[in-house]
Amino acid sequence: MAITNYTELQSSIADWLNRDDLTTVIPTFISLAEKQMNRAVRHYRMITRKQATLDTHYTTLPDDWLETVRLNIASGETHRLSLVSLDDMVELREKSGNTAGRPRYYSHVANTLEVYPTPDSTYSMELMYYQKISVLSSGNTSNWLLEEAPDAYLYGALLQAAPYLAEDNRIEVWGGLYTSAIQALNNSSEASRNSGSGLKMRFVSH
Repeated sequence: MAITNYTELQSSIADWLNRDDLTTVIPTFISLAEKQMNRAVRHYRMITRKQATLDTHYTTLPDDWLETVRLNIASGETHRLSLVSLDDMVELREKSGNTAGRPRYYSHVANTLEVYPTPDSTYSMELMYYQKISVLSSGNTSNWLLEEAPDAYLYGALLQAAPYLAEDNRIEVWGGLYTSAIQALNNSSEASRNSGSGLKMRFVSH
């Protein structure tokens, strides 16, 4: 059976479990799988950019943020901010007397970005980051991950179902298939991102 949308995914999960009494809990298995995949998958199709105004040393991260790829100040000459630890951030502020200026460093604090120096004016900020997987539902019946790797969705949901059904002997099977699907997905992303960095052709004049 092809898996191209949320309904087909639920039907496939029921078929693989050979159960017709799990209609109300299968969406939970899928939701738990999505949370696990958010931690495990880093694919180029998850990368997005957002611009915002930066005028204070704390800026709230987007709701769909998973992991920062890079942070740029786009006002004037564009430059990339360097990631530092929270301890280093404290040390930078202490040594400078917390003097304001053009931000050059950032840290993650809860659901915010902290920058240093504290902005001395309003800057344009561009954040590139991995965004969370768009959650499947009756109103959002597909996403890039289901299109790209329906097996990851299926095995991830089956893995979540095993403890609920007290079928511990299936955890190893589903877990192995799920791990293989995730590794293949991440590997394909890495191969695609590096596809333009292979051998260079040399032209020799005669």
